[in-house]
Amino acid sequence: MRMPQIGLGTWQLTGCEAQVAIPAAVNCGYRLIDTAAAYGNETAIKKAILLSGAVREDLIITNKLWNTKRKYDDAIVACKQSLKRTGLDYFDLYLVHWPASPALYENWIEINAECWRAMESLQHDGLVVDIGVCNFLPYHLDKLMETASVVPVVNQFELHPGFYNADAIRYCRERNIAVQAWSPLGEGSLLLNKVLTLLSLKYNKTTAQICLRWCMQHDAVPLPKSANPEHIRQNIEVFDFKLLDDDMTAIDAMPFSGGAGFDPDTITIFQ
Repeated sequence: MRMPQIGLGTWQLTGCEAQVAIPAAVNCGYRLIDTAAAYGNETAIKKAILLSGAVREDLIITNKLWNTKRKYDDAIVACKQSLKRTGLDYFDLYLVHWPASPALYENWIEINAECWRAMESLQHDGLVVDIGVCNFLPYHLDKLMETASVVPVVNQFELHPGFYNADAIRYCRERNIAVQAWSPLGEGSLLLNKVLTLLSLKYNKTTAQICLRWCMQHDAVPLPKSANPEHIRQNIEVFDFKLLDDDMTAIDAMPFSGGAGFDPDTITIFQ
């Protein structure tokens, strides 16, 4: 799969908002659309794709397997149900939404291994083109690869200024696993950050564009979410400038400044 360098996130985009945002994104040049069963917007995504007028083969549609569906049979059924709700014959990319962790499950290794076997079967049967994970830490992946036949092509995790997971980026880069960044704008809370606003003036770009460019220069694919067509357009206009090394370093050093900040090992609200 040839992955675009930026995509449209759709968390909290439901109903009419999705039906405005996705056609606007396609019109601006987006081809990667990221959703998940847990977002509750698959039917809206279906309508929005039809409204966009895009050729299916030109789009890369990502969906995710939710945590309550990790058992083999449950995962197979869940994927088929998601395909039906989105009106698609296949997903280009299907991801495990969260890992089972040792803090919550004594048999977390077995749970993740069984889930991944189901993902491999979905790929083998042609229901998904490529498979990957979300929010997996390096040691989760190490254990997964002890029994896996297919290496995840993607690890999608929270990544933005003030939440720089350098270890995970380095781990994935060394193993040829692409990184996707969810919440690359820190859920919007970074847009008034002093460091970023000064850089926006320096480069004559929005603070959002500074955040997205920072992600891209760390070899990550940002997935900004917006329901505003103008913001959607601005977010993809990040290919005509590059942050200098000193500015990258300054952003790298920012303390936590907003976002979710979830720890995959301790998060319990999604289990």
